[in-house]
Amino acid sequence: MEYKDYYKILDVKRDASETDIKQSYRRLARKYHPDVSKVANAEDRFKELGEAYEVLKDSEKRKSYDQLGANWKSGEQFRPPPGWGGAGQGGFQGGFQGGPGAQSGFSDFFENVFGGGGRGQGGFNGAGQDQNASFRITVEDAFNGAEKTIRMSGRSPLQVKIPAGITSGKKIRLAGQGEQGMPGGPRGDLYLEITVTDSERYQLKDKDVYTQLRLAPWEAALGEKVSVQTPSGSIELKIPAGSQSGRKMRLSGRGLPGKPAGDFYVELSIVVPSADNEEDIQQYQTMKKHFDFDPRSEQ
Repeated sequence: MEYKDYYKILDVKRDASETDIKQSYRRLARKYHPDVSKVANAEDRFKELGEAYEVLKDSEKRKSYDQLGANWKSGEQFRPPPGWGGAGQGGFQGGFQGGPGAQSGFSDFFENVFGGGGRGQGGFNGAGQDQNASFRITVEDAFNGAEKTIRMSGRSPLQVKIPAGITSGKKIRLAGQGEQGMPGGPRGDLYLEITVTDSERYQLKDKDVYTQLRLAPWEAALGEKVSVQTPSGSIELKIPAGSQSGRKMRLSGRGLPGKPAGDFYVELSIVVPSADNEEDIQQYQTMKKHFDFDPRSEQ
């Protein structure tokens, strides 16, 4: 049986920290992942990496492994010390089931040293680590829900269903889309943290949606019905006569859907037409004479 130098496999020193071991494993696992690697023996290397990481990431298994001594070289014939037995003197007491020849995906060396690599009760199941990523969506996406495609390095595109009413900070779990597990183990999960970004038309505060409505002076002064665009389509809104810029009109329950739903706020903004010819100037002169109005009188 060949001795496995797990430190050499993971390209770390024997005194490497847990962080160094994890970082080296992730780097090499990406390089040799069978789904993306062009290397001829990528699958075998990936399995070796998984086995090495399973031992060195665990302080108890690493301690047991180190007790075998540092003088062994990878590939040399190895026989466990008398009485070792995997869970014997100095061995790992970790509840692995199976033994040499068990269908674990690990080498004979691992199974002889650690008493088998099966996935029995209490044993290691080889699950990959969960991953976290941020994902930005628009207010319209949050309002109506959406189907989105995300692309992560070295991975096939993933389809994500955005539920209607989701807010910033919420997470969407994609089961089995995290890091690849050890040989025979499942993938971890991928968690997408949602950020809802404001658009030119809409802004979001908690579950309330805000928009700005531009009005002509006569629409604000006389009061008219105008069309207002919302994330779910246009509606007719009655503008109260005498409305001023900055006035907010609240439409209850028309914000983000949910229990309770948010509200929809329309902020009025009066836009004055330009006077770029003699006739327009004359119209403004007539208004000036007609209205006894000083907008600064109450300041």
